[in-house]
Amino acid sequence: MGLLDGLRAILGSRAEADAGRDADPDDLFGMSTAYLTMQADLGYESLDVGALCFSGVDSADFRDAVDEVEAILEAGREETGTEFSVTSDDHGYHWVVLADDDPEDLITSMHFAADTFIEHGYGSRLLAAVFAYENRDGPAYWIYSFRRGRFYPFVPLSGRERDSSAEFTLESALDGELEIEREKEYWYPLWPSESGTHPWE
Repeated sequence: MGLLDGLRAILGSRAEADAGRDADPDDLFGMSTAYLTMQADLGYESLDVGALCFSGVDSADFRDAVDEVEAILEAGREETGTEFSVTSDDHGYHWVVLADDDPEDLITSMHFAADTFIEHGYGSRLLAAVFAYENRDGPAYWIYSFRRGRFYPFVPLSGRERDSSAEFTLESALDGELEIEREKEYWYPLWPSESGTHPWE
């Protein structure tokens, strides 16, 4: 199974079939307290950036949905200061990348974007929401799988290795604040491209 096939299986149809609870964009608001725990208890600072991963559909209606997501985020930019861009990765997936030094505004903008896809009937195209953090050892991410309706940690190391110990520490610390994915096979790594620093790059 290749990287792309693995992503499709873990975040795609197999995850949806095996899901134990429905995904709910309101789950994203759990990060409103989680980022405080990450900072105060674990020494992780928010990188003030997050992203929404989705798979595209070659249709005018879907393009209209993406256009509305961009229009909503553009309208909210003046009020929240949340910067955004829409991009694609090397695996053919699309990302709404958001940046804001206020975590509350970042989370709210992420929720608006996800909710807009769902309102247009494209909730099934949503794959993951990713929130980025960093400590002295490097980056760490909380990933929300829309197909599973749960969060899991991802702590990458160089050479496409991952820090399992740090991931288990994050799981333990945020259990109760976030809906944690219990099945470790669904803790799928979202690696960046060779030149990227984040999964969406």
